[in-house]
Amino acid sequence: MFRSIRFALTCFSIPCLLQAVHAQSKDVNIAIDTRRVFQTIDNFGASDAWACQFVGNWPQVKKDSIADWLFSLETKADGSPKGIGLSLWRFNLGGGSTQQGNESGIRDEWRRAESLLDANGKIDASLQAGQQWFLQAAKKRKVPEFLVFLNSPPVQFTKNKKAFSSKAGEDNLDPSAFDKAADYIVQSVKQLEKRNGIRIPYISPVNEPQWDWSDGGQEGNPASNQTVAGFARSLDAAITKQRASSKILLTESGHIKYLLKEDDKPGRGKQLQDLFTPGGRHYVGDLKNLYPAVAAHSYFSTSPFDAGIKLRKELADAVAGIKGLSYWQSEYCILGDNDGEIKGNKRDTGINAGLYVAKVMYQDLVAGNATAWQWWIAVSAYDYKDGLVYVEKNKTNGWYTDSKIMWVMGNYSRFVRPGMKRVDALSADPACLVAAFMEGKNKKLVVVLTNTGETSLNINLDALSGNGSNGKSFRKRSAYITSHSKKLQYQSAGASIALEPRSVTTIVLE
Repeated sequence: MFRSIRFALTCFSIPCLLQAVHAQSKDVNIAIDTRRVFQTIDNFGASDAWACQFVGNWPQVKKDSIADWLFSLETKADGSPKGIGLSLWRFNLGGGSTQQGNESGIRDEWRRAESLLDANGKIDASLQAGQQWFLQAAKKRKVPEFLVFLNSPPVQFTKNKKAFSSKAGEDNLDPSAFDKAADYIVQSVKQLEKRNGIRIPYISPVNEPQWDWSDGGQEGNPASNQTVAGFARSLDAAITKQRASSKILLTESGHIKYLLKEDDKPGRGKQLQDLFTPGGRHYVGDLKNLYPAVAAHSYFSTSPFDAGIKLRKELADAVAGIKGLSYWQSEYCILGDNDGEIKGNKRDTGINAGLYVAKVMYQDLVAGNATAWQWWIAVSAYDYKDGLVYVEKNKTNGWYTDSKIMWVMGNYSRFVRPGMKRVDALSADPACLVAAFMEGKNKKLVVVLTNTGETSLNINLDALSGNGSNGKSFRKRSAYITSHSKKLQYQSAGASIALEPRSVTTIVLE
């Protein structure tokens, strides 16, 4: 039976009403209160591991196309974005397993990584050339921030001279080499900055220290909280000594829970208490060059949806209890089977995987108050749900394709820019997820609406163009839709805009 219903969005500081009048639509009430302000957004990003080391040497037209997808802020003739406008790019400062070749013990050549140390142990800034092409491409397309991260310290500084541990869970970074490794990292960052004409504000020295990293699947380094703290202190001293401007980002925890409790990783969990709380066993919160954020990865914590929301609210409360601290979700792709909701294996460039990622972004940004949200590998050569862009596993040339995961991420990254603040937005229907962000004092309102259901919602935009109680008039209205058939497609925002079933729509009001 056909019926007419309405979808209402009420703003308190900017009164507005969105009404859905489309047949078969579902009643949904959404309230936005721009007076209730939450976190300030730092960035949306992704990393260059591992394929960019090869794709950076592909034919110019192909790698330019990939770079445009990832970084561009330009629009096409029809008004749709050319790319997703990432605002941070993560550079993998490798451990040197590439130089070791088969002796590295890492079976897959595409998961080895080059370091900037030459055969004589000197820094050679011409190395990692493919990755540096992407640094330059990001700069050209106006990506504002960069981050250097390490999965493993260079093999010259590890106990077993490998880029992964000989024994499951055993720290592989030699404590006697903390200072040398730290000096190398800072020197490398300065060389990368000089060679590429960029500034690198962030250094992440430790990645997922809770995992065992002993199977030779990739570079990785287990680390206790004591090791993380000791290495951070050495890096802090090196930054000061070399008068660098980068800040240290910790802890890149492999699971959100390890920020809050030890669980099954004694000595490697409870990182908020140990590392960031004054009086903690390995407190580093007073380091001069520490960036005031704690970082974790959203793996294995997204399903069921309500459990993911609950965990992130617990984290948000804990972070809020430490003055001046914020939270970065610094790495995610679809891993595991997620309680049967979606499996990580098998590539999926369609909307099914894209919608799942949209729900994760909502969890992290709205429930977790994340100030940054970063994807794992931007370019993937694998039959897995780990890429924004997928490429043929070919070192010199090959096919490449985009994904709906990338375009869904763009519903946020292209329009929610650094410095924007999240404001209160509530949906009465769990099938319609809403997140809202404000630029300046009511200068621009960006509303990201994820319709997870099978029912279309038609949104009346006329009420958003009138004068609000603060005298603000939103005269310019734009909508960008990612769905089964659309990729951030611009749609003229006239009297109404439809939320397609199983879609993500960003509405920009200026």
